[in-house]
Amino acid sequence: MRRASRIPALAAVVVLGLVAVDFADAQAPQPDVRRSDQVFKVVTRLVEVHATVTQGKRRYVRGLAKENFRVYDNAAPQEISVFESDESGFSSALLLDTTGSMKKALPTLKRAVLEFIDMLRPVDSVAVYSFSTQLARLQSFTRDKSDVKRAVLKTRASGATALFDSVYRVAQDLTAVEGKKALLVFTDGDDNSSVLNARSTIRRARMIGIPVFAAAQGQALENKELLKQIHELAEATGGLAFEMKKSDHARRIFGEISASLRHSYLLGYRAPQAEAAGWRTIRLEVSGVKRPRIRAKGGYQVSQ
Repeated sequence: MRRASRIPALAAVVVLGLVAVDFADAQAPQPDVRRSDQVFKVVTRLVEVHATVTQGKRRYVRGLAKENFRVYDNAAPQEISVFESDESGFSSALLLDTTGSMKKALPTLKRAVLEFIDMLRPVDSVAVYSFSTQLARLQSFTRDKSDVKRAVLKTRASGATALFDSVYRVAQDLTAVEGKKALLVFTDGDDNSSVLNARSTIRRARMIGIPVFAAAQGQALENKELLKQIHELAEATGGLAFEMKKSDHARRIFGEISASLRHSYLLGYRAPQAEAAGWRTIRLEVSGVKRPRIRAKGGYQVSQ
């Protein structure tokens, strides 16, 4: 099965999720030959929207086509120019808390991660990061499950917690990945080592627009403000937030995340010309489904 064309992912356009393309000025004869070597820049804006559709809370709707979706930008209907179905692969970045407080919980988390890796399809890819005081990339994106498992198994617990810095940096890495993608982050403690604060990270992650699936456990469950921030981070990006109150909840949480990713859709459209910088809203509609529930980001930032 051929996959739909994808949106080029460029680090230089993280804030907008937009693509800039240069075209040589050779499409039409020019009256002044002295200008024939000039290059003009034409900006084509493509906005990515990752979406899942359910009936009720749990029943995912499969097999939808591009024609089933309608997308509105600031209430104006848009033409969907890029589409990837729920059958296409996804790329997920695993961001694992390996701080000192994770010593007891890390073995259980590892087992759950290994089971999640086994759920991946041959078309799915995954990368592994760990964070404590510093962020470490243990495995670049690959479809080789053995390589990913080795990266997970060699994680060790030590150090302080730089949660928000790590979330933002991995989200930036994901902008260079084509197609459907998501960030999965697991933490058990409050951030005590980041330069970025929670509000700044949520705002930047919202602007990047890549879904964040976040799970809190251990000491993190005792911090109401941190839990609020984690839920806000997930909601703002079209992801999900979980509270891992018991160690055996890890398997269920990873199962729910896996199901959400496997049943996701990717829509892309050319953003209309914006008259001013600011936040633009995105609204999706789905036809052919009775009372659908749609989870997706609610907008994107325009910077001029």
